[in-house]
Amino acid sequence: MLDQIRGAAAQSLPAAPARDTVAAPAARLAAIDTLRVLLTALVIAHHAGQAYGPTGGRWPVFNAERAAVLGPFFAVNAAFFMGLFFLLAGFFTPGAYDRKGALGFLRDRLLRLGLPFAVITLGMFGLLAYLGSDRTLSFPAFLRDVYIGQGQYEVGHLWFVLHLLVYAGAYWLWRLATAQRVPVAGWQPGLPGQRAIVGYMLILAGATALVRIWYPIDRWERVLGLIPAEIAHVPQYASLFVIGVIAARGGWLERMPARVGLGWLLIGAYAGAARYAYSLTGGWPLPGLLAGGGAGWPTMIWSLWEALICVGLCIGLPVFLREYASRPGALLRALAPNAYGAYLIHIVPVVVLQQALAGSTLPPLAKFAGVVVAAVPASFLIAAAIRAIPGLRRAV
Repeated sequence: MLDQIRGAAAQSLPAAPARDTVAAPAARLAAIDTLRVLLTALVIAHHAGQAYGPTGGRWPVFNAERAAVLGPFFAVNAAFFMGLFFLLAGFFTPGAYDRKGALGFLRDRLLRLGLPFAVITLGMFGLLAYLGSDRTLSFPAFLRDVYIGQGQYEVGHLWFVLHLLVYAGAYWLWRLATAQRVPVAGWQPGLPGQRAIVGYMLILAGATALVRIWYPIDRWERVLGLIPAEIAHVPQYASLFVIGVIAARGGWLERMPARVGLGWLLIGAYAGAARYAYSLTGGWPLPGLLAGGGAGWPTMIWSLWEALICVGLCIGLPVFLREYASRPGALLRALAPNAYGAYLIHIVPVVVLQQALAGSTLPPLAKFAGVVVAAVPASFLIAAAIRAIPGLRRAV
């Protein structure tokens, strides 16, 4: 069951909430809080659909009847929302280091990323793996000798937490190495122009297409034998984390002109809608135009199309929410602090609800809707309950 979760969770985790800011104008941007809640809900919906749609990954619950419309839902999600999560994570990283210092930054990341990762990977996934084994060993011995010792550990949907821990560590090392040579605190890069944005999109598309010759979508590898990664999306993830760091110094999320952001939002939305239309018409009039990997034009075309969706929505959504949702209501304000915790535990209510509906004769889309409607509030409520436990608020 555990290895099934990882493949289907390829694009799933919101950035861990950061309580640090780079400058006063960016302090607790309401748009980012709103975006985090909405993206977390989309993550839950993405996983709710795994049992009912044509996913490329595996999932513990399999519904015999599939809903074709969920195919482009997965593809469009994968094109942008993990990149946007990394962008937000990078955006809050410099401020965390500035305020906490080298040691405080490292301690904070180990607490907020490392501790939940270790507890869930060992305490939940490890226990499930142990219960599915022959249990000739004690649980601690199983963890030591088999689960970890033989490299059978499973991170499931927490792969992003591990990636972000690596990225944060790299940033920490970079700041230590450049402390005397780079005027980080005084550096404020200018806003990127349209040429720079288009140039990045083309570079991202080219790098993605090149990587996917050998590592197609949904193929997972353990980098350095330790870190699970869907390498097909690593160019997007890594580059947008770096861009988030730069954006924080330049105040890009606050200063990006509305006309630019909304223009790119329309581009990304149209590109996403076109992906739906292409899939739902069976690829008419050009079947076989897109591919998730291998050498050839179909891989290059989908890499460019995906980059267009990614760049359009990663620029457009924060600007749109900044302009039109700068004063979120009481519900969104209450949900925002629990978004990270909701991600951490959402797999549990999703799978439980999918199992509960396994014997139902409802059509797959009705089951999907039912799981989403129930799992989203359940995940946030459980997260709020966990954060109410003394000592856990800082870690979740």
